[in-house]
Amino acid sequence: MKKTCSTLILTFFAFCVFSQAPNKMSYQAVIRNSNNALVINAPIGIQISILKDSASGSAVYIETQTLTTNANGLVSMEIGTGTSITGTFSGINWSNGPYFIKTEIDPLGGTTYSISGTSELMSVPYALYAKSSGSSNGGFVHYIGENFGGGIIFHLWKDVQGVEHGLVVDIIDLSTSTAWSNIASTLIGVTAQSSWDGLSNSNSISAQAGHTSSAAALCLNSNNGGQNDWYLPSIKELSMLSNNYYTIARALAQTAGASELILADYWSSREADDFNAWAFGFGNMRGYVNGKASAGYVRAIRAF
Repeated sequence: MKKTCSTLILTFFAFCVFSQAPNKMSYQAVIRNSNNALVINAPIGIQISILKDSASGSAVYIETQTLTTNANGLVSMEIGTGTSITGTFSGINWSNGPYFIKTEIDPLGGTTYSISGTSELMSVPYALYAKSSGSSNGGFVHYIGENFGGGIIFHLWKDVQGVEHGLVVDIIDLSTSTAWSNIASTLIGVTAQSSWDGLSNSNSISAQAGHTSSAAALCLNSNNGGQNDWYLPSIKELSMLSNNYYTIARALAQTAGASELILADYWSSREADDFNAWAFGFGNMRGYVNGKASAGYVRAIRAF
C-alpha cells in the first residue's frame, strides 16, 4: 500500500530564456520515508504526473527521474526534462486547468513507488501559461505562416469551447496537370458541392461509382509531411489561402524542399454541375468554373 508523504514542499519558478517560454518548471520537495524520517544524501526514484481537473483526474503528462536528496532531505528538479512516459510537457494547455501535480517516490532510487502525494497547482509560471493560451499572439498559440503539421498554417480559428484549430497547406504541389476526376460528365450532387467543407467534398468525389482517379484522391492518399489526413480544399478554403498569399509565399520560400504556389489554376473540391467543378486562379485571385476533364494544379490541405 502506498503511503502519503507527510511533508511535501512545492516551489515553482518562472523562467525567461530569450523571450521564449521554456518547456520546464522548477520543483522542490522535502522527502520523508514511510517512517516519516528524512531521506538524506540518497538517490530516489520519482514519477511526476500532471493531472487535469481533479486530484484523481486523467494524466496529461507523466515523466520519471532519478535524483539525489541533499543533507536536509530536499530534492530539486525541473519537470519537463525527465523521461516522458505519457504525453509531452510542451503540449499541456495550462490555460485549460485546473491541474494537479502527483508525485510518486521510491526512496531506494528505483521505480517501486511507495510514497505518493497530490496537490493542486494554484498558480502556473506565467511564461508557460502565456505560451499555452497564446496571449502573445492575439489569443492564439500558432500563427499564420508557421511551419507546422506537415505544412504551413494559413488560417486559424477557435471553436465554441475556445479550442484552437487551423488549416495547413502542403509545401509542394501533388500535380501540375490532373483532371478533377476521371468521371467528367456525371453529377455527384450536394455531398460534393460544399463551398467550405473540402474534406467532405473530397470523400464524396473519391466514393463516386466508377471513380479511379481524381485531384481529390491525390490529396486523400498523400502522406506528405508525415500526415495522412490531407484533402482537396474547397473553393472557400482556397480563397482563405489567397487572402494570406504573401505570408504563405514567404514561408514556403524559407522552407527546405517547398515549392511556391504558382500563379496558375488550382482545383478545388467543389462540384459545379455534371460537367464542371470550381477552380481557383492564383494569378487573378478568383474562383471560376472549369471542365472536370481539364488539367489543373493540385495542392492539398489539412485541418488540426
